[in-house]
Amino acid sequence: MADSHTVADLAAALGAAFEGDGSIRVTGLVHPSMAGPDRLVMASSPDFLKKIEPGSARAALVAQGADWRAAGLEAAIMAPRPRYAMAHATRAFAVSDALEPGIHPSAVVGPGAEIGEDVRIGPFVHIAAGASIGAGSRLHSHVSVGEDAVLGEGALIHAGVRIASRVSIGVRAIIHQNAVIGADGFSFVTPDLGAVEAAKAGGGSESATQNLALERIYSLAAVTMGDDVEIGAGTTIDRGTLQDTRIGSGTKIDNQVQIGHNVSIGNTCMLCAQVGIAGSVQIGDRVVLGGKAGVADHLKIGSDVLVAAASAVAGNVKGRSIVMGVPAMPRDEAVRSVMAIRRLPRLMDTVEALKKRLSAMDTTG
Repeated sequence: MADSHTVADLAAALGAAFEGDGSIRVTGLVHPSMAGPDRLVMASSPDFLKKIEPGSARAALVAQGADWRAAGLEAAIMAPRPRYAMAHATRAFAVSDALEPGIHPSAVVGPGAEIGEDVRIGPFVHIAAGASIGAGSRLHSHVSVGEDAVLGEGALIHAGVRIASRVSIGVRAIIHQNAVIGADGFSFVTPDLGAVEAAKAGGGSESATQNLALERIYSLAAVTMGDDVEIGAGTTIDRGTLQDTRIGSGTKIDNQVQIGHNVSIGNTCMLCAQVGIAGSVQIGDRVVLGGKAGVADHLKIGSDVLVAAASAVAGNVKGRSIVMGVPAMPRDEAVRSVMAIRRLPRLMDTVEALKKRLSAMDTTG
């Protein structure tokens, strides 16, 4: 049977008030369209309340001041910020992945590796020599941890994650399926001035050089991650060349994000899906990069910056800015540019009409 909680207990856990019958017991959270008598309906707005069919639900989480009785409910948890309360409510019903205590017989633990107390290690996990796994961590099947890597306490590492040698990860990390932390950086050099270097230096529109040979610059450093970092599925974070690639505490990174070598990302940042960050970029604290945003190499993005989805950052961005577009520019400027482009067809029609009038005047003159 699913775990259940009373409305009163849930309200207390959320630090919120409730009204109505607090003894009603619920076994899960649902969207209004899936309301049921033993579920707590997430009705964070009046529109969601209207979607509850009469008699289909008994309790809901609603915004403060909402008329929950009009929806035919018997109880409601009143949240000043329903979406924030939802984060805590979902935690109460979260289902943990099944993983047996101890180390699975098929796992391989190298010499000198340190395994903390109450660590659970699943099938076909490989922990290399000298690695350290913090107490209470859970490593699911087919995870690999490289030599001398450090994994902090309370980590949750999902199936197929690759953590390379000497990577250091803080406490309470969550890394989702098939992420790769600490791959070699994408860094190559040509014996003579290469095409990319020449293009950056010359500023012209034609390439005068060729990449006749490409020599790898090896990544000798690693990746250092702070505490409470979450990494999405399929995300890749390259190791640094001479200094570590760094991810600040509390930063959350979505699926399929690419972070290049030597990048430094501050605390409590959010990187949405398919973001790409080229090498040696410096990003401040509390920065948000929307989905598919790209950042060119060696740039600086200040703290509290918001980069809109699908933007291409080609220059430094000062702190507390909102930028968007290709190339990314301040939001107001970008909106004006978009509006100007939309007016171009009408402008061209006007120009054509004026040309015809001038041509007619020349003929009659």
